[in-house]
Amino acid sequence: MIPDIEKASSAEIKAFQEGQLQTLLNYLSTHSAFYKRLFETENIDINQLKTLEDLASIPTTTKEDLQQFNDDFICVPRHKIIDYVTTSGTLGEPVTFALTDNDLKRLAHNEAISFACAGVKQEDVIQLMTTIDRRFMAGLAYFLGARELGAGIIRVGNGIPELQWDSIKKFKPTYIIAVPSFLLKLIEHAEKQGIDLNASSVKGAICIGESLREQDFSLNILSKKIKEKWDINLFSTYASTEMNTAFTECEAQQGGHHHPELIIIEILDENNQPVAPNESGELTITTLGVEGMPLLRFKTGDIVKAHHDPCSCGRNTTRLGPVIGRKKQMIKYKGTTLYPPAMHNILNDFNEIESYIIEISHNSIGTDEILLKIATTNPTDLFLRRIKDHFRAKLRVLPKIEFCDRKEIQKIQFPKMSRKPLMVIDRRA
Repeated sequence: MIPDIEKASSAEIKAFQEGQLQTLLNYLSTHSAFYKRLFETENIDINQLKTLEDLASIPTTTKEDLQQFNDDFICVPRHKIIDYVTTSGTLGEPVTFALTDNDLKRLAHNEAISFACAGVKQEDVIQLMTTIDRRFMAGLAYFLGARELGAGIIRVGNGIPELQWDSIKKFKPTYIIAVPSFLLKLIEHAEKQGIDLNASSVKGAICIGESLREQDFSLNILSKKIKEKWDINLFSTYASTEMNTAFTECEAQQGGHHHPELIIIEILDENNQPVAPNESGELTITTLGVEGMPLLRFKTGDIVKAHHDPCSCGRNTTRLGPVIGRKKQMIKYKGTTLYPPAMHNILNDFNEIESYIIEISHNSIGTDEILLKIATTNPTDLFLRRIKDHFRAKLRVLPKIEFCDRKEIQKIQFPKMSRKPLMVIDRRA
């Protein structure tokens, strides 16, 4: 189930996207109060924008724009809105997105071809271990995508390892969708209950929310810990509410594939210029085929690297490597530039660590400070020294570390109405 455009040449893909861009610009100039105002203020003649390179003449859109002018981005009358979703608000106020019936069909198509990318077929059964309620787009997208593909889906929701295993035994899913660290909890429960992990029906996991790989696509520590116990295929998928689109690994597992019929991507530097080949930058997206709330040159805040070499799966599309970090969560610490995922990778290496929070703040002289709050089964000076040695060896810097009660950390991680755990608390102004 590979769309023809994804097997086309780079030149054909570019020509296709330029045609779709024309359609989008005309739609925005007619229906979007925000973009209509932007085109007028910046004296942009959309009829002069013919190529993907011409996008550079349009100012980028930011999360702050969405927060400040949320309703001005909505392009349809209220009676056309079928579903409302909101962003998680990890880095600021949540933003509401309005989806039409066509948007839901597009979302289903996106997830169906993304599932197919990971090898899911019509005869497969998928167990969904994320929430489908609380205005959460991802869970809805997975459900709609499974229906579009014709695969079965079991809506268990997040958490509760006992219920997850009961459902696996009863319904025999072949794929599961989960946050990777939750797979460790499933493994722990199985071992305690004498469940033979590798005798289960599950052959693959589509993982969200946490990275599975290093930048060279080798397994990171979290993935290795899963694979040591449970011999299943792990597929990474990356998406956001703003994109209405997913980048999912194929069976070659060399990055998440771009769907050019659904989204235009740019990787930009600090000056909003395209980065050089093999350089990382901020993923900036333009949605195609979205009715309710399309976006033009929206800066996602995610730092990524694009890969353009041919893939063995037959797709000729760009692939995105693992997210290096959120731009706003970049930390300048003792002369070193860090992103939280690098610290996640180190902390995940210790079985004795039950949970943790990374707190970032400014000290009295205005420079960045890092405090790691860790809940552990081994709160000893010796174990603390092991963690510190690991940080010095891997990152060459040592954050402040304190041991905390597990319940205290869980209270911070799961604030009221939270849809996913908070792993990073940024207290910088």
